[in-house]
Amino acid sequence: MTIENKRKEVLFSREDIQKRVEELGKQIAKDYKGKKILAVSLLKGSFIFAADLVREIDAPVRVEFMATSSYGHGEESSGKVNILYDLNVDLTGYDVLVIDDIADTGLTMKFVLEHLKTKNPASIKCCVLLDKPSRRKTELEADYVGFTIPDKFIVGYGLNYGDYYRNVPYVFAFVD
Repeated sequence: MTIENKRKEVLFSREDIQKRVEELGKQIAKDYKGKKILAVSLLKGSFIFAADLVREIDAPVRVEFMATSSYGHGEESSGKVNILYDLNVDLTGYDVLVIDDIADTGLTMKFVLEHLKTKNPASIKCCVLLDKPSRRKTELEADYVGFTIPDKFIVGYGLNYGDYYRNVPYVFAFVD
């Protein structure tokens, strides 16, 4: 049976996600009041979440992008993080918020946070739409979390399977 023929189990609807993103945006705006915010979206997975989130932050936000890779086209992290596209920005004085679709093993986010700390930001925190703590391979606790999820391979709302399904407006898992 091909993946396309499997049944989809919706974990978070478009409405669930929208409501939670609004809540996160309000909390971040409150926490970052009066600060110089630089949001860093980790491509490709977070671009939809990051776009929705920054629109919910009622404060001036500079947005930049980084691209990392640890999954390739598979369902499992390789454990090795590569920076495909780095920031070319002086972070001095910025309060950096790294945005990603999911914290799974935690390796990518930890690597990115450590990398960006070397660029002298005023502060650095992270926000993930989905947190899968049961799969952690490193010590990482996201500062802002949309939803905590069980150990399932999930797709949609920016998360891909192969090169597809990022455009689906909800988060789902394929089931037999």
